[in-house]
Amino acid sequence: MNAPFAALLCAASLSLPACAHADPPADPLAGLVNAYRAAPHDCGGATAALAPLAPVPALSAVQIGPGTFLEPALKRLGFAAERAESLSVTGPPDAQAAFEVLRRKYCRQLLSEEFDAVGSARSGNAWQVVLARALVIPDLPGWEDAGREVLALTNRARATARRCGEQAFAAAPPLAWNERLGRAALGHSANLAQGRYFSHQEKDGSLPADRVARSGYAWRLVGENIASGNRTPQDAVAAWLDSPGHCANLMNPRFTELGAAYAIDPLNEHRTPYWTQVFAQPR
Repeated sequence: MNAPFAALLCAASLSLPACAHADPPADPLAGLVNAYRAAPHDCGGATAALAPLAPVPALSAVQIGPGTFLEPALKRLGFAAERAESLSVTGPPDAQAAFEVLRRKYCRQLLSEEFDAVGSARSGNAWQVVLARALVIPDLPGWEDAGREVLALTNRARATARRCGEQAFAAAPPLAWNERLGRAALGHSANLAQGRYFSHQEKDGSLPADRVARSGYAWRLVGENIASGNRTPQDAVAAWLDSPGHCANLMNPRFTELGAAYAIDPLNEHRTPYWTQVFAQPR
């Protein structure tokens, strides 16, 4: 999740004995999904092989009914999911037939790179596949080190001309780190993390320019990018560059200084980072 704000005020095979029989795969439907990912076809032209999904017992064991929230249900089974999706079909008599129906209906989900785990279950002629990505929480440096990494990544991006949606930007000069803008960014990130909301306007009504002024920074131009859930500075900056509004803030040549920070609510079990990037031009 992310949002921009800009304000201008003032402007091996095995050999088995002949009598031996290989055990059937524990999850044949998951095996078919991975075979399809290894050789995609009939899905909007997708042909590139994808990484296999790891079979996870919890994804096969989860009970899904009306009103089930999938991630909490998986957590109760010991699997922390960053994201998860269930696919189901009724009628096919065997795994191969079930897979063919699933492929026709849900090829994009089956080929999604957003997932790294799979499990399936069968009850009579009802089939269920659960796709998920395990929640991985990397260690982050302190807020200022992370903010300065955001600055370096931002300046690397500004060094190259690019398009932000329909708007073309020439390469822009590098931004300088400003401690007051960094503190303003940290304060807003902490407010968002503790309040578990996502907005440029804080609950007291303050906007980016207000927070920058409170920091003691005399500004002529202020802009702000925010993001939530991105686990690293690289992910946050990449997300902003993929969004026209954020990208425009990031490439704006009128900005000369930057502060950036993240904050995490220690009571948030997923340890979701909230990122803020504050741009400014001083008076």
